[in-house]
Amino acid sequence: MERKQVRLTDVAARAGVTVGTASKALAGTGSLRLETRQRVLAAAEFLHYFPNQQARTLLSGRSYTVGLITSDAPGRFSVPVMQGAEDSLATGQMAILFCDARGDSVREQHWIRTLVARNVDGFIVTSHRSDPRSSISAEVPVPVVYAYSPSEDAADVSVVPDDVQGGRLAGEHLLEVGRRRIAYVGGPDSYLASHLRMQGFVEALAASGLTPATAPLFVPWEEEAGRRAARILTARGDDLDAVFCASDQIARGLLDELSAQGVRVPQDIAVVGFDDWDVMTLAARPQLTSVGMNLTRVGQVAAVRLLEAISGQRSPGLELVPCELAIRASSA
Repeated sequence: MERKQVRLTDVAARAGVTVGTASKALAGTGSLRLETRQRVLAAAEFLHYFPNQQARTLLSGRSYTVGLITSDAPGRFSVPVMQGAEDSLATGQMAILFCDARGDSVREQHWIRTLVARNVDGFIVTSHRSDPRSSISAEVPVPVVYAYSPSEDAADVSVVPDDVQGGRLAGEHLLEVGRRRIAYVGGPDSYLASHLRMQGFVEALAASGLTPATAPLFVPWEEEAGRRAARILTARGDDLDAVFCASDQIARGLLDELSAQGVRVPQDIAVVGFDDWDVMTLAARPQLTSVGMNLTRVGQVAAVRLLEAISGQRSPGLELVPCELAIRASSA
């Protein structure tokens, strides 16, 4: 028996939307809620509805592809961003072309030219660090959204984790578990994230009438730096009861050194990290409480903003995505 051809009207009916809304959702156009796009896509998949991609391209002049350019070769930050972007772009049946510039501006320019030649509909740009980066928006004829690594140009569209709010989460949590003499160990002093996370932490303490127990330490993003920081803090004899570290790598090293010195965690000193990187947090002993940057959500929001920009509805400025606290044994 010949199978009945599924039409767009069937998809719209199953999703409970109009035909126009279904068309926009599948094309990745229009200002639709993410949930609506996902519902339409789910209906299309259930009904095995596959629009003719070649016809869509010819009619719209679009390629239904997005270029994602990163300089994060290991993928520690860019992979979660890309996974989140895929979640949102799939609602428009769009594909991602992933290009690694490896921190090389010449290589980045090569990939930009290559992707423009392939007629991509837009770019998502990310990196291995959250400091503002130079804008490429004026160099390309399509919309660009910056994820995790914001553009230096305030007129661009940037989506980043809220480092200040994340630092505040860490400080509030340590106060909630009864800690009052809390030190801060940041990453390198040259990184904006080190100062934004400290700002939120200091704000949390100030709300309870407290200040950090010691002057902040700024160290490399390395476990060995965390070990050195622990030795410095314990040598001061400041009677600390908690330490907030600006990265999980630093916190992991600090935990190791505290253990080597016979300091009990969390009984004597509670420890909180930042990044919620499971390679570090779950392997730590005890397992590490950490603030997660919600990078998958950053990617999802960035892709939605790009779809909007492609449709002519741009949202310039810096959009902050809230961080989330994962509580584990190092502070509980």
